Amino acid sequence: MSAVTLLAAGGTIAMRGEAGGPATPDLDADALVAAVPALAAHADLQARTVDTRPGAQLDAAGALAVARAAAQEADGGRGVVVTHGTDTLEETAFLCDLIYGGGTPVVFTGAIRPASNDGADGPANLLDAVAAASSEKTAGLGVLVAFGGELHAARSVRKTDSTGPSAFASPGLGPLGNAGEGRVWIGRRVERHAPLAVARLDAAVHVVTAGLGTDGALLDAALAAGADGLVLVALGAGHLPPLMLRALERAAARVPVVLTVRPERGAIMHATYGFEGAEGGLRASGAVCAAALSPAAARIKLMACLGAGLDAAGIAAAFAADDR
Repeated sequence: MSAVTLLAAGGTIAMRGEAGGPATPDLDADALVAAVPALAAHADLQARTVDTRPGAQLDAAGALAVARAAAQEADGGRGVVVTHGTDTLEETAFLCDLIYGGGTPVVFTGAIRPASNDGADGPANLLDAVAAASSEKTAGLGVLVAFGGELHAARSVRKTDSTGPSAFASPGLGPLGNAGEGRVWIGRRVERHAPLAVARLDAAVHVVTAGLGTDGALLDAALAAGADGLVLVALGAGHLPPLMLRALERAAARVPVVLTVRPERGAIMHATYGFEGAEGGLRASGAVCAAALSPAAARIKLMACLGAGLDAAGIAAAFAADDR
């Protein structure tokens, strides 16, 4: 069992309300630990607060600071648990996975129900996350998300339920394993990738989603507003209305564009269809295909690539494993 450090970074898990009133930020790292007596079994558990904001208020600089703090702590050989708001948990967890190349576990968790609510899920999630962060079974898996008894790879997890306690899932391949009763079970492992040396996370990257009859005006508007990069969410298996394909070609000639798709279990085909706006046109546009990533994950990864100073070839290489 490895020593564990808890980094509290705000969110619902750290919120309470008085007399049934609205919940607001209230618990720091020490209070989170004190509220879960079973954590006393981890005598070497350390805790500190790195942020207190709800997930929706966290900005890019704050997310990078949280991710760096977790990576640095893990580089010192201690397992790490990060408590975080669920609105943006998947983005900060994936960012941490992008910058962290070590073998010591880093586990993100949070809560859907505030600490003052009946049936609060934060304590159980926190216990599972500490068990995962201290287990040798999770070594070498990179950054994980522990939620609702499941363990997910940060690169594939998505928030799939706004209010239910099983809020996170991995639509592509499912969870890596489970945690409960202080035990950890891992059913599969994931390939690790070389970490990115992200100096900053200030690139303006916008997400534009295709729909029935969309004409590409939002892509053009994003470019006119000074976007440093774009994520385009295509239809089906990599299809666009013809006018939007023309806009994609214009955009990809000016800034890095990453393509993902609307279906949660996504792929961009190569040569099945031949109509205007089919996958062949998208692949010929100069955009980078990354259908294995959610739109939110694709955006964070492109911001990280730009913050690491990668050129077009470097960005394409970084996303190569995300094309399927």
